[in-house]
Amino acid sequence: MKEEQVILVNENDEPIGLMPKMEAHEKALLHRAFSVFIFNDKKELMIQQRAAHKYHSPLLWTNTCCSHQRQGESNIEAGKRRLQEEMGFVAELKETTSFIYKAPFDNGLTEHEFDHIMVGYFNDEPNINPDEVADWKWMSLEAVKEDIAQQPGIYTEWFKIIFDKFYQHINVTK
Repeated sequence: MKEEQVILVNENDEPIGLMPKMEAHEKALLHRAFSVFIFNDKKELMIQQRAAHKYHSPLLWTNTCCSHQRQGESNIEAGKRRLQEEMGFVAELKETTSFIYKAPFDNGLTEHEFDHIMVGYFNDEPNINPDEVADWKWMSLEAVKEDIAQQPGIYTEWFKIIFDKFYQHINVTK
């Protein structure tokens, strides 16, 4: 199977090329990505624990799903595709904000992403893909924020950045 390509972008999120995902992470090049946050009617956030074999951040807790857009795919289309692939359901999504972050990992890879944040709603249990997700749970935003402060090492870098800098963009009500 051919390795997935990421969309390289400049700091204005304008596409400047395509590159294999691992190469982009090895070279720490800025590329387009997204993070989906799914809430239920109790205003709880569905978070997932990444699968043990993921190439970075294995077994860390993070937002409902995240990935990279494909060429010709809108942010919303990409978010819905990945939500289905990882969590086994689709929800209507709304873009709230975007930001650039850079996070090096112990394995020599670096995430350097122009990350688009999307929010949606769902009230059932997901049908998780065990190749992508080890576990999941609902948590209030307050409980997540408190847990990140107490146990930062169990959460992904981008999730901590979003909670620290973009909390108002995910703390939404239906």
